[in-house]
Amino acid sequence: MTDVTIRRLPDSTLATLKSRAAQSGKSLQAYLWDLVTREAARPTLAEVTSRAEAEASATLSADDVLGAIDEARHGR
Repeated sequence: MTDVTIRRLPDSTLATLKSRAAQSGKSLQAYLWDLVTREAARPTLAEVTSRAEAEASATLSADDVLGAIDEARHGR
């Protein structure tokens, strides 16, 4: 694992983070570790879009689409 240092953090921001850590029953380090880990696990909009484009890259003809619509209408 790698250590990370944040420089020039405003005092008010640090106070807020310390307060939130205490309210969560965690040390500041544990609170920040959870926060950063959770953020890194959440995909960005660009990552979600990229995955969706990769999964949706099917080759369908207009006849395929119209056929699916017809099947859905008849299945009601």
